Amino acid sequence: MYLVDEKGKEHTLQFAIENWWITDIASFYAAEPSSLYIEALEHSTVLQLKKEDQSKFFDDSLTFNRIFRTLTENALVNAHRRILQNISFTAEERYLDFLKRYPQFLQRVSNVQIASYLGVTPEFLSTIRKKMVGS
Repeated sequence: MYLVDEKGKEHTLQFAIENWWITDIASFYAAEPSSLYIEALEHSTVLQLKKEDQSKFFDDSLTFNRIFRTLTENALVNAHRRILQNISFTAEERYLDFLKRYPQFLQRVSNVQIASYLGVTPEFLSTIRKKMVGS
């Protein structure tokens, strides 16, 4: 999921793999068009839920209610972690944490997308990687 700024630059907010979900939750709850793009890089199953149907699902299925709540809580925890990293970690520390938390992404997304997620240029990411190999 990414945002395109006024200069046309992409800012990656989130990746998702098997059994993960991805959504612009703010757009969903505000019932407003999203300013974010969600791009499937691999074969994907897309589910669409209308806001007015969500309450019915919650009422009809305690399992759905629990799953949705858990997914939303996990997304909030991850968003807070990313905010804290972006204001207090160096780019190298963010990259090392990315490698530790999400090793499965290294072969599935491009270095350009990883750099965008980390908030650095692809060239700077390349410098970080070279520095790590040289250490």
